[in-house]
Amino acid sequence: MTSASADHPDPRRIHVSAAVILDGEGRLLLVRKNGTTAFMQPGGKPEPGESASETLSRELAEELGIRIPPHELRPLGEFTAAAANEPGFVVVADVFAADLGEQRPRVGAEIAELRWVRRADAATCEIAPLASENFLPA
Repeated sequence: MTSASADHPDPRRIHVSAAVILDGEGRLLLVRKNGTTAFMQPGGKPEPGESASETLSRELAEELGIRIPPHELRPLGEFTAAAANEPGFVVVADVFAADLGEQRPRVGAEIAELRWVRRADAATCEIAPLASENFLPA
């Protein structure tokens, strides 16, 4: 017997892969996608057949021009929070730590702006619940 939830995923849940990327000053990299107001962790939705780490590796390359192979991403776990740009939805994120090395992120596909932020910066911009509740450094 299979459960109904396994056969029919909850349509109010958005599954994504997301990155925790910190700079040398301990700030978290956040992005704002075109047509949105909230800053969030880089990442996105999987394409058919992709693992969570493959999704994030692809999204980092597309959004920020950063090349990190899936096996170099360090899993931090699955986190759930209210979706920032889809009222009434919940985002379920497979979150990975990513080390940029000498790479420098740049605005790419779907991205309007990027910022390095600390918790003190939260008063100056809208930050998605996933990042603000779990990953913003002091």
